[in-house]
Amino acid sequence: MNILGEAWSTLADVLNPHGPAVSAAKSYSPSDFSVHFFLQLAVIILTCRVVGWLGQRLLKQPQVVGEMIAGVVLGPSLLGLFFPDLQNAIFPKETRNILYVGAQLGVGLYMFMVGLTLRLDHFRSKAKSAATVSAAGIIAPFLLAILITPMLIGVPGLFTPGISQANATLFMGACIALTAFPMLARIINENGLANSALGTLSLTAGAFDDAASWCVLAIVLATFGAGPGVAIVAIGGGLLYVAFMLLFGRRLLAPLGRAVERRGEMSTQILAITLMLFCLSAFLMDAIGIHAIFGGFLMGACMPRGLFVEELKQKVEPVAVVLLLPMFFTYSGLNTRMDMVNSVGLLLVALGILAVSILAKFGACYAAARLTGEDNRTALGIGALMNSRGLMELIIINIGLQKGIIGPTLFSMLVLMAIVTTVMATPLFEAVYGRKARQTGELDPRDARLATA
Repeated sequence: MNILGEAWSTLADVLNPHGPAVSAAKSYSPSDFSVHFFLQLAVIILTCRVVGWLGQRLLKQPQVVGEMIAGVVLGPSLLGLFFPDLQNAIFPKETRNILYVGAQLGVGLYMFMVGLTLRLDHFRSKAKSAATVSAAGIIAPFLLAILITPMLIGVPGLFTPGISQANATLFMGACIALTAFPMLARIINENGLANSALGTLSLTAGAFDDAASWCVLAIVLATFGAGPGVAIVAIGGGLLYVAFMLLFGRRLLAPLGRAVERRGEMSTQILAITLMLFCLSAFLMDAIGIHAIFGGFLMGACMPRGLFVEELKQKVEPVAVVLLLPMFFTYSGLNTRMDMVNSVGLLLVALGILAVSILAKFGACYAAARLTGEDNRTALGIGALMNSRGLMELIIINIGLQKGIIGPTLFSMLVLMAIVTTVMATPLFEAVYGRKARQTGELDPRDARLATA
């Protein structure tokens, strides 16, 4: 009995810290981080697959939206609300930095794979439309932010006391202007739009909008005490790197494609070089203050096409999508609270922000697409896709909360806006474009998994 009791005691203690005492409490040892990490991965994968399947079956949502919701489920909004001890045992604060690194690897690698599917011929043919849609998706949000921010500043608890109206306006404009770049990419892929002109146009415009929002955030952080160097490095470095990759990237990377074609498959040596280049590109964009995902996407867009892409997707994509990317959703969900909007007045403010955000993105991008000659159905489809904000929104508002720009209440309102605009993207797109496009043969009917799920 003593042996069994000791064995049970050991098992019960497995998730407790075992390192040296710090401030009268034990710290986490390296083996503790390892134990938690593998348990977290198992819980994350299981939850994402279950919630994703339920989302497809019950809500007609793509797997990626289910994974986004799963991240919130595992955070303080649901699991932490009903089972706080269990949630804290699985996801203690001390281990979240490791989960953060895995999250950045997952979303960066996925965007690298998305870049591989970018059709540059479609981009060239739709360059005018993409630029116009992108400009509308940036200008309209900032104009509406100028109108609503003075009212929001007057509501206690939304912004940090003492913040200037200019900084508050820039931050709100950046939040509304964001398009969920990783989310948009997966919605496009799961709807069979990866090789379509509409998908390329939306993805390109979304990338520009997100990059612009991050540059604005860099300016806000610079004026908030980080110094002007932050904005100069982010904007100047980003523009220089993009120009270099567009002018010389494909030419410099072409030998990788020729090596794969000669061999008839991708060797481990070529795979290692490719992944190293991805990591360097992600590092560069992260280091200058933009985001690792843009480095991954840009490197993928400049990689050789043909057999190279087929081999790389076969070797890397399943691990990126199933194992690594869900960490990104869960990490953001762990920082999300849905119980902060707790009065009728605050609920009305939240609904107002939601309405303004939809008008600024869906309405403005639809109008811009129509002005550039797109037909009504295509313009509606573009507006529906561009209105999705997803967890890129959660990233930027987490930064705003951590840096003392916004308060927890406004944070929660923006979380609500991010979830609603993302959940509505797929059914709205199906209603205004997807079903008809599959009936007419513009899209492959076999990709209509969401409509028939």
